[in-house]
Amino acid sequence: MRQQGHSETRRQNVAMKSMSKEAKQLARVIAGYRGSLLDLDQQRTRTKLSDAEKGILDERRNNLLVTIAALEDRLSAVQGLIDLGRPHVIRVH
Repeated sequence: MRQQGHSETRRQNVAMKSMSKEAKQLARVIAGYRGSLLDLDQQRTRTKLSDAEKGILDERRNNLLVTIAALEDRLSAVQGLIDLGRPHVIRVH
């Protein structure tokens, strides 16, 4: 029994480390996408664009916003599990 408890603790530590790494990666990706949003906004205001080109930039912007929202949801879930001290433990059978 004692060995099994040690093994479970080790798995939880590995899971916590993995989730912390995932949270950092998600934060970096979100920051990068937010930078892309700023670039799109600047490009739209600085450049003389046709309506079709503006539409394409608007569509790209909306896609980025949806992607950022999904990544923020994932980051929130991961961070919540980390804060609760309940990392997701992958069980291998």
